[in-house]
Amino acid sequence: MKRTIFFLFLSGIIALGQDQVDAKQRAKAAHDLAKMGVDGIPKLVPYTTDVDLNVRLEAVKALDDIGGPKTLDALVVMTRDNDPEIQIPATDGLVNIYLPGSIKSGVSGTLQRAGNAVKAKFTDTNDLIIDSFVEVRPEVITALGRLASGGASLESRANACRALGILRGAAAEPQLIEALHSKDNQSIYEALIALQKIRDPAAGPSAAFLLRDLEERIQVAAIDTTGLLRNREAAPALRDALSHARTPRVKRAAIASLAMLGDPADHALFVQSLADKDDAIRASAAEGLGRLKDMSDRAALDKAFSGERGMGPRLAAAFALVSLGNLDSGQFSPLRYLVNTLNLKTYRGVALPYLTELARELTVRQAIYPMLPGATKDEKMNSRCSSL
Repeated sequence: MKRTIFFLFLSGIIALGQDQVDAKQRAKAAHDLAKMGVDGIPKLVPYTTDVDLNVRLEAVKALDDIGGPKTLDALVVMTRDNDPEIQIPATDGLVNIYLPGSIKSGVSGTLQRAGNAVKAKFTDTNDLIIDSFVEVRPEVITALGRLASGGASLESRANACRALGILRGAAAEPQLIEALHSKDNQSIYEALIALQKIRDPAAGPSAAFLLRDLEERIQVAAIDTTGLLRNREAAPALRDALSHARTPRVKRAAIASLAMLGDPADHALFVQSLADKDDAIRASAAEGLGRLKDMSDRAALDKAFSGERGMGPRLAAAFALVSLGNLDSGQFSPLRYLVNTLNLKTYRGVALPYLTELARELTVRQAIYPMLPGATKDEKMNSRCSSL
């Protein structure tokens, strides 16, 4: 009897050792298939659901290395894996299909396993987004939405929220709004940024309860979201955030969002803030006055434009003056200043949104068109984009 038990025990050890050897061989096979490129994708499919984690990990890495649309179906399958170490690179791989090269800045490369937990390093830099004309297959957004609300770890959920913003995943807004109520600050933050990128005004009220959040990063993101999504009902809460701002960053964000809303109730605030010592606050004040379109402010804005030394506030004053009807295209005019700034890489991202907003008015577009024949390449290209 003892001999039988011993042989059974020995057989179990041998079988276990053989399984480990087989798993290593399968993992190596999955790894090597990446060298075949797209031809290796069909052969990788069986490894995507392998019982061994390391084999699946090599499979998802291989798919990410191959890249391209033909990896999409397999990566969608891998988002359903129960391990975050698979879910995260599968998510990054899906984003990389639509935004090639983005995987280099994804979080899958920062994964660290500590015991049974997988940690991913996130940064606050999250400005990646696909062009508006890029169409993402619905099953991708569905898969990422499922991860955003039910991923295997907080990190995989946060990463899915980030991916949904990059891919403009409007169909997953319910899951992003659900993430705003998470106990994980990173998921909340990523969901807010995603909603900003999707730009659906209907989602604006969902962030209102975070306007008083105790974490500055989340409060600022919620304030920004409120302004970008034009949630006018939250104007009183924004004013409260401004008056009780704990840091300059919160104060700047609050007045910037109020400027986006353009509520006449904030007219006195904007006029007073034109003389603030903070460049960002002066810029927001000028923006706000530009959106209010009160002609009585033109003299104050003329003074701000001509006397302002800060580039940001001066561009904002130029925007406001054009908004109030100054369509002069002379060498030193506000409109010419905005167009000329398109040549400056550092401030093009400020001038272009201003021109885009202004160009919604036919009279502004008609003032810009005659300037194009003598414009530089950057001026022509970006002016036309803003006038579309």
